[in-house]
Amino acid sequence: MFDRRFAALATNEALALKRSEEQFRSLYRRTPLPLHSLDDEGRIEDVSDAWLAMLGYQRRDVIGRPLINFMTEESARQRLLDWKQLLEAGELHEREYRLVTRDGDFIDVLATSRVEREADGRFLRSVGGLVDVTARRRAEAALRQAQKMEAVGQLTGGIAHDFNNILAVILGSLEMIRKRVPADDRTARMVENAIEGAKRGAALTQRMLSFARRQSLNPQPVDLRSLVEGMRDMMERSLGPRVSLLVDLPPDLPMVQADPHQLEMALLNLAVNARDAMDEGVIQITSDPEKIPPSTLSKGRFCCLSVIDNGKGMDEATLARAQEPFFTTKGVGRGTGLGLSMVSGFAEQSGGLLDITSRKGKGTRVDIWLPLTDASAPAADADADTPAIPVFALAGKSVLIVDDEPLILINTEAMLQEAGARVRSAATGIEALEIIQRDPEIACVVTDYAMPGMTGAQLAAAIRVTKPGIPIIIATGYADAPEEISKYPRLQKPFTAAGLISSVTDVLSTSTAEVIEFPKGRPGTS
Repeated sequence: MFDRRFAALATNEALALKRSEEQFRSLYRRTPLPLHSLDDEGRIEDVSDAWLAMLGYQRRDVIGRPLINFMTEESARQRLLDWKQLLEAGELHEREYRLVTRDGDFIDVLATSRVEREADGRFLRSVGGLVDVTARRRAEAALRQAQKMEAVGQLTGGIAHDFNNILAVILGSLEMIRKRVPADDRTARMVENAIEGAKRGAALTQRMLSFARRQSLNPQPVDLRSLVEGMRDMMERSLGPRVSLLVDLPPDLPMVQADPHQLEMALLNLAVNARDAMDEGVIQITSDPEKIPPSTLSKGRFCCLSVIDNGKGMDEATLARAQEPFFTTKGVGRGTGLGLSMVSGFAEQSGGLLDITSRKGKGTRVDIWLPLTDASAPAADADADTPAIPVFALAGKSVLIVDDEPLILINTEAMLQEAGARVRSAATGIEALEIIQRDPEIACVVTDYAMPGMTGAQLAAAIRVTKPGIPIIIATGYADAPEEISKYPRLQKPFTAAGLISSVTDVLSTSTAEVIEFPKGRPGTS
């Protein structure tokens, strides 16, 4: 009798314990947290449903397998080291690992683990929980990248600005020398070579400023078909005989709002990049009117111009860095690493963006998204010639030039004097204001924008207080000048003698026209 009662009691306790364990296991599995329990060799004994959902596996796929089987190689090595520490210390908090889902995606997690032991200290199990921090890590990485690109952009823009000043001195001096050397002289050819080299340096600074979003652009309506067809010969010569160019643009392609010269440079850069990615093949320039713009674009209507190649393509690591300045996979001396970053900067500064898709061994597609323009506006003529400047176009005019760089002052003064102008110069804004007060004959002011102490915009505002009728031109290599500068004519650095004189004659003629319409005695009509 006693044995039967004892057996029945033991059976009931065993059943109760089993039910309790089943309830615990059910509760464990249904918890909304990604949990796992491991044996003494790090193999999975059980996981929660949330753990399975996070990695995309079924329970039968993971039970009995080591946890490190679901980690990247680097994380698995780290986990083996952490496992030894866990067994010694009994618990570990927020160790970061990278797991691989069933679909092959990577997720970053923070893992906290604790060892459970029997009363005598023997290992029972290790329990752990995971926190998915993938989105946080990606956001942090994006923020770091944005901060890095901002810092590089500021540095690049500053260097390009200073380099522009140097090139302005070089170009100005060479132009003065060219006028004094016989056309058939050997020295004249050397001067032309030097001028060409300086212009290439100016083009490089434009790329740097474009990346830094500080390039001075001249956006206008552009007919993409006409622009691409107009530069087809130039691109084909640049690509060489082993690479074919296929232009496939729809006839009803809408016009975009962009700087045509910079768009030409961007397309040429993309074509040359594509050529360098293949031994032979085809580069296609096309546009799909039905293509949906990326969600990162601002509201508006856009057109996509695509450059597609069937070259080597890029792996994920290369693609992630493709738009970084000075990053290149080409050999030494074969590239500056500014091509794609320049195109990206141009697209974003134009109100669009650059989108690159590529796979290793499958080629690359580069999409330039640009905003549409008013269809009724006339398209830009990228080949329009600069009108000739008459000799002594500024005869009898008094011009004040202001720049904190002495060499630029000397060159600018020489350019204006060649056109017959009487020139006064100042190295600071304060000095310029004193000259204007003393010299009533000043007909125009040409001032640098980025000057210490008093900027060109501040100087212009001060001049307007006492001499509202004097036209003011602000010279700068930047495009992101403050709003207050937008009401003044701009002169892009580095400028040529023709560009300088044309700007001065334009503002003087406009000023004269305005003065004729003013009633007699109106202030500022000198």
